[in-house]
Amino acid sequence: MTKSALQIARAAYQPKLPKALASGTVKAVAGEATQSVADQEAIKGLFPNTYGMPLITFETAPQTEQLAANVGVILSGGQAPGGHNVISGLFDGIKKLHPQSKLYGFILGPGGLVDHKYMELTADIIDEYRNTGGFDIIGSGRTKLETVEQFEKGYQILKQLDIKALVIIGGDDSNTNACVLAEYYAAKKYGVQVIGCPKTIDGDLKNEMIETSFGFDTACKTYSEMIGNIERDCNSARKYWHFIKLMGRSASHIALECALQTQPNVCVVSEEVEAKEMSLDDVVTSIAKVVAARAEQGNDFGTVLIPEGLIEFIPAVKRLIAELNDFLAANADDFARIKKSQQRDYIISKLSPENAAIYSSLPEGVARQLTLDRDPHGNVQVSLIETEKLLSEMVGRKLAEWKKEGKYKGKFASQHHFFGYEGRCAAPSNFDADYCYSLGFTAAMLIAAGKTGYMSSVRNTTAPAAEWISGGVPITMMMNMERRQGEMKPVIQKALVKLDGAPFKTFTAQRDEWAIQTDYVYPGPIQYFGPTEVCDQPTKTLQLEQEK
Repeated sequence: MTKSALQIARAAYQPKLPKALASGTVKAVAGEATQSVADQEAIKGLFPNTYGMPLITFETAPQTEQLAANVGVILSGGQAPGGHNVISGLFDGIKKLHPQSKLYGFILGPGGLVDHKYMELTADIIDEYRNTGGFDIIGSGRTKLETVEQFEKGYQILKQLDIKALVIIGGDDSNTNACVLAEYYAAKKYGVQVIGCPKTIDGDLKNEMIETSFGFDTACKTYSEMIGNIERDCNSARKYWHFIKLMGRSASHIALECALQTQPNVCVVSEEVEAKEMSLDDVVTSIAKVVAARAEQGNDFGTVLIPEGLIEFIPAVKRLIAELNDFLAANADDFARIKKSQQRDYIISKLSPENAAIYSSLPEGVARQLTLDRDPHGNVQVSLIETEKLLSEMVGRKLAEWKKEGKYKGKFASQHHFFGYEGRCAAPSNFDADYCYSLGFTAAMLIAAGKTGYMSSVRNTTAPAAEWISGGVPITMMMNMERRQGEMKPVIQKALVKLDGAPFKTFTAQRDEWAIQTDYVYPGPIQYFGPTEVCDQPTKTLQLEQEK
């Protein structure tokens, strides 16, 4: 395999660990008992063996003899920078506990567990992937673990390989599946522990115990570099408005973080749109006003950041999508038999009058995109909806109307971008390299402590890594009940942008000035070597949230 100069240099990087983990051996200190964030009785009823467990913190302890333990690992869902370092930390952790411990990777996600496709991850393999981006060491997949048949088929191979514990590295849905699996194996007394690790570039898997999901730092820095490049091009040519859609289907953390890093003219925050009950026309008008105001100063150019999931946060469209999700889940076979040319009319005839009217008013392309194949969780695949083109087209129409009315005298031309996959497999930043390694090492300690149904937790992350606090949080603590594919199911509650939180308040205090002024910031590429203030800064979101 040919390696770049950066890959060779990064292979030598030794991620930093919290002081307690670096010391060698730890003890698990139990904190307060926990309860779910909502729907306590329902969640407790579904998870009687793993509900209400205490928070865990690790502290330095005297050396104790540990037995060798075989561990399995799964990468689940979309890629996020640092996944390889979670596996590296897990490998080093179990080997430190006992050199005869083995790590098995299940191939292409949870499906590898069910289909008994695996490989042993040895030191030479692990060393090839340290501090690299991607999930290609074993691949990832989106198979949902939710049936007894799957649990039992998984248990067969775990038993065959004498695997004591399974680590599932994933986002909210994947960790929900991990908790369901932990509960099943605990109820059956199979003696298999299940531990989760918080992964998602979207940044929406967090709470007081999970300060940030891994990959968010690297992805936002990658996107911000590209946004800065576009802003510089924009300010050089001075003739285009760039509409940039960013990943984040359920929350606007990425868009907000990139706005704080690059200071664009407009950044739409989905949660604010929903809270203010803005219509699609309201969003379009707000952007058009900025375009018109800048045109008055002779600036017919600018940048607009748009979160991927915006369309779902517009209340009227959200109600439409909810009805579409339920209807298509219940009538998938009938819908599949309808000719494509007749699908739009068929949908309109089946919806409630209010939603039928909204659906009819949408451009045909967007309406069609709302009824495309669902993701494995039954949701609209919002990344397929070209929101950036929809908004720029509608802004253009509105400006044309204003021009006829004498309200606008500028020129409007647009360019479109979607930054998504570009950030998911970037080489992890120093922060993510350290954070992920610590999460994996912490998972090994949770296994040694006999825990199951926990998520690996590393806190105090705005301090130097030596001062980070590692431990575990019961996954049930983060759960509530939500409607999925027409049924109420337990899921980890997504963390949305808090409109009263420090990151959003910092943004709103400056956005009016950014709208009119050309006050762009150009962050440049991720720096792995150099001064700590350049190389080791966490995201602005994390810094603002953790300010004491």
